[in-house]
Amino acid sequence: MKRQSDSQGAVLMIQGTASDVGKSIVTTALCRIFKQDGLRAAPFKSQNMALNSYVTEDGLEIGRAQGVQADACGIQSSTDMNPILIKPTGDMHSQIVVHGKPLAHMSAEAYRNDFLPEAKQTVMEALGRLRSSYKIVLMEGAGSPAEINLKDRDIVNMNLAGWADAPVLLIADIDRGGVFAFLVGTLELLTSEERARVKGFIINKFRGDLALLQPGLDWLEERTGIPVLGVLPHIPDLNIEAEDSVVLDSCSGRRATHGLDIAVIRYPRISNFTDFDTLAAEEDVTLRYVSNAAELGIPDVIILPGTKDTLGDLAYLREQGLDQAIHTAMRHPKTRLVGICGGYQMLGRQLTDPDAYDSGRAGQAAGLDLLPMTTVFLPEKKTVRVTGVMLGDQADLLYANSSIIPIQGYEIHMGESVWIEGCAPKPLFELSSSHTASGEKWQEGAVSEDGRVMGTYLHGVFDNDEWRRAWLNKVRVDKGLMPIHDTFSAADRKEQAFDRLASITREHLDMNRIYEIAGLTSSGAG
Repeated sequence: MKRQSDSQGAVLMIQGTASDVGKSIVTTALCRIFKQDGLRAAPFKSQNMALNSYVTEDGLEIGRAQGVQADACGIQSSTDMNPILIKPTGDMHSQIVVHGKPLAHMSAEAYRNDFLPEAKQTVMEALGRLRSSYKIVLMEGAGSPAEINLKDRDIVNMNLAGWADAPVLLIADIDRGGVFAFLVGTLELLTSEERARVKGFIINKFRGDLALLQPGLDWLEERTGIPVLGVLPHIPDLNIEAEDSVVLDSCSGRRATHGLDIAVIRYPRISNFTDFDTLAAEEDVTLRYVSNAAELGIPDVIILPGTKDTLGDLAYLREQGLDQAIHTAMRHPKTRLVGICGGYQMLGRQLTDPDAYDSGRAGQAAGLDLLPMTTVFLPEKKTVRVTGVMLGDQADLLYANSSIIPIQGYEIHMGESVWIEGCAPKPLFELSSSHTASGEKWQEGAVSEDGRVMGTYLHGVFDNDEWRRAWLNKVRVDKGLMPIHDTFSAADRKEQAFDRLASITREHLDMNRIYEIAGLTSSGAG
């Protein structure tokens, strides 16, 4: 394997035999391992399809996986790490985000025929900038490299590996069965030049006795001539933010029998559901996702999360009877309702999108009418990281703490919500950002007169440790429970998760061989 030049960092590509086989997690693990070994590493995914997004320090939007991977590398994220983001708004249409800014709503056919032929330059310029700044760039593929119908205009798998002259590690998920068929079948559908790029296999999510698997591994190496670099175990409770909402399939548990019962509405285009990971990690919280009225019941807290199709998911609420179920639950004097971003917009009286800015379809709808406001969708998407404080007038309504607690998070939305004329606004936060005019501050969010309905555009609000615990204690006190004074650090929890993932990955992968494949000198080199 040739060594990279002093001016150009190495590249290593992580591809998979299918979606959700562990590409993002393995890339994250390698990001942290290279950081621990003293190398400046950066993630890269040329094209990402995700509704869980991330706002960079300069106020631009990328896929959440690349933001998390940058955190694992210990570096600031940038749009070069994910220059093209596809945010589905329906089964056949998506919002296309290029270098952090919305470009257009496109059908799948228009994206493939009109956009992809021009995308190579955008992708390669971004990768080139990363390679000039980092020792190694870890390139994550998407789906499978063997999608025959897509290969001719591929910009995220084997075509990209060829453009970048990158060696490829191919991952398969043994937990779904047929792992050897997946690996050999994928190779059979690649060209000889593409097969030559595959330098190693990684088998993921193994639960059994490795001795029983070994004959299959020996056969695979003999059959393909490609080494198995390791078998990663199934890792429970990973505590690393997921990108795909498929992970929520295991989160629709029973209602809490003790502590707090928090129900998050899972509509079809749910986005940024990682907003609630820290809530789920609190020992006194049972957090569950519900998709229909029968599942809701009377929880202590109902959360309407973000969505990429606010009007469409509002219609879904009504189709499932969830709108009436929410109103029924709110008749209980202790139940609280929280709306985040698109969920916040749903809490108002009216939502209007005359020019199809939100989801590519013009329309309007009545909201749930639980806050006296209206929302109009605008052409400019607001993406900004912010810091601030809870406004003092609302503190006693919302959390069990008399002090002013600092808050931080990020906004990412298309609409503007305004209070209905004649109604006195009750905003939540006073915020500012380093990317706005010097010293500029603004008020954000809204709360009902009794404090039981709260809405905000602020993602990440529950990652603020002191605020999260104080807010939960207010819910506890209202329920007749004693407050809890201890909590955890969300930042420390994330770092511990990265280190745990890296430790397990080191134990089960041949890192010396991976260094060699990447063209780097040796594991642990600075």
